Amino acid sequence: MDFNLSEENEQLRDAIRKWVDRDYSFARHRAIVQEGGFSRKAYSELVELGVAGLYVPETLGGLGMGPIEGMVVMEELGRGLVLEPFAHTLMSGVLLGQSPHAHVKAAWCEKMVAGEALIVLAYQERQSRYRPDVCITEAYETATGWEITGVKSIVAAGDMVDAYVVPAVVQGNLALFVVDRKAAGVTTRGYLTQDGSRAAELVLEKVSANMLNEHGKDSLEYALDVGVAALCAQAVGMMEATLALTVDYMKTRKQFGVAIASFQALRHRVADMKMQLELARSMSYYASLKLNASREERRLAISRAKVQLGESMRFVGQQAIQLHGGIGMTDEYMISHYFKSLTQMEMTFGDTLHHLQEVSTLMRDTAGVF
Repeated sequence: MDFNLSEENEQLRDAIRKWVDRDYSFARHRAIVQEGGFSRKAYSELVELGVAGLYVPETLGGLGMGPIEGMVVMEELGRGLVLEPFAHTLMSGVLLGQSPHAHVKAAWCEKMVAGEALIVLAYQERQSRYRPDVCITEAYETATGWEITGVKSIVAAGDMVDAYVVPAVVQGNLALFVVDRKAAGVTTRGYLTQDGSRAAELVLEKVSANMLNEHGKDSLEYALDVGVAALCAQAVGMMEATLALTVDYMKTRKQFGVAIASFQALRHRVADMKMQLELARSMSYYASLKLNASREERRLAISRAKVQLGESMRFVGQQAIQLHGGIGMTDEYMISHYFKSLTQMEMTFGDTLHHLQEVSTLMRDTAGVF
């Protein structure tokens, strides 16, 4: 299997990396956290690079690209600790592109690609516990259209985005709708999450909505798998930066008159961090490459990847803090922000134990040996 990126993918990576290095410094990251955890200006700069339509079909004005391009972009955004919820742009692009309602998807895709609308997936509910099919939110058809009533939790930048893709139950089936944030009956309560990004509680009270997909369970499942693969790639970028910061610190930090990088025991720990990073990278590739496989194969690959990424994120983050010592816990030092992000990501889209159970459930009796 060829893991070398194409020339076009290398150019895409280079463009995102240059933007991160030039325009998304650690100082800007901290400033965005202080301002509320989301910057519309920073997101607009990403849109100007042309990546908002990465997963949107070319017939709808997008780039019509696939999982590898998404992985390339997310790795670089992870390396730069970018707070804006770009993974949701990828997931929304998937859900809009799969909609059977041409007029709805065309209207919203055009806005998303142009940067006029940031659309996030609002699927989590208090009782769902990583199970998107557990949904209390309901939708009803009225004389004037569809109305939704329900509550969604931990919606990415939910009080600052333009619209939501909302799963809701219609006569026992899980359907998908697009809801404008400014619609009557929408109430949000925003807050900072542990890693400094922004989320919100979303309350919908008889809110007018556009039907996106009457039978949305499979589309929602696939979009969440896209989200997991994007998160895996983002985590690889974060761990790569975390390891580089740790090595640089060890080369300058002195103890007993010598740099601590010369201590063999600490060098072994760095080697273990590197091994965990490479294990995570290979599983991130695996997840992205399997996104277009059959459902059973895709779901198993995604859960396997999330288990490995969960273990790697925890190990690399904790070792980085240990090797930095007390300074690693301070807000002024970049490594603490990487650690908080990695810790939060381990619990996003299902934690390690949840996906370990998924792997166990999906595994055949032979465990793939025969």
